Amino acid sequence: MLPLLFSTFLLFSYVVPITNAVSDRSIFLLAGQSNMSGRGGIVNGTWDNYIPPESYPNLAILRLSADLNWQLATEPLHRDIDTTKACGIGPGMVFASSLLRKDSSIGVVGLVPCAVGGTNISEWARGGELYKGLIRRAQAALEGGGKIRGLLWFQGESDTVSRDDAEAYKTRLQSFFLHVRADLLLPVLPIIQVALASGEGQYVETVREAQLGMDFVNVQTVDAKGLSLEPDGLHLTTPSQVTLGKMLADTFLQSQLSSITSNVSRTFPYFLGLVHFLIVFICR
Repeated sequence: MLPLLFSTFLLFSYVVPITNAVSDRSIFLLAGQSNMSGRGGIVNGTWDNYIPPESYPNLAILRLSADLNWQLATEPLHRDIDTTKACGIGPGMVFASSLLRKDSSIGVVGLVPCAVGGTNISEWARGGELYKGLIRRAQAALEGGGKIRGLLWFQGESDTVSRDDAEAYKTRLQSFFLHVRADLLLPVLPIIQVALASGEGQYVETVREAQLGMDFVNVQTVDAKGLSLEPDGLHLTTPSQVTLGKMLADTFLQSQLSSITSNVSRTFPYFLGLVHFLIVFICR
């Protein structure tokens, strides 16, 4: 109860307009469906209000609210974005906390929640409302300064229902990644996707194969298979979300270290990403 009261107090005490935001902020976009928006701790459609220590508020972690204001980040991160069902614990807060703990140079972390439960990859295609919302929120996040450092993507459960959707998943996901990079003018934007731990249909392995087989410039994959699920068999538990958040942070930091220490990983991926970017930008 105390963590909830504490976070509620801070939520109303630290609302920061975009125009006054920190100029050196490291911005991360959080997109996908319910396991990204967070269903940890959801029991019978209601959040149990438990906040793990790894998700406690931190003055160096902000979130972009639905009305495009920077405010102190508190759980549930997606409470005003994914509004059709109750939101609980997701991986975003733990990811940010882990980054700050392991790399003090990261500065202030700005999280931009965009995930919506139950959404198919086709609903994230360029031109759709989810896609336009993601781009709009990403651009708004930059108005107060800072840099978009990465996109965290956890989606695909809805695409396991239909064979056609599952088989088309890889192509649709690649197009989504290319379009996001082109429209944000970030040709090698770091992307960390999560391979499914569960699914709504029988084609989970087909989607997982597409995710694990993604050979794309500056795209890393974290495998959630084996993490514990809520009784619904679909959503990650709170402890699993904590584990996932740490895995995402470790993967991001490792990818950044590799890009610094290897000339090849600095230049070749950039060249390929730039080619992809120019093709998509010209054809849009």
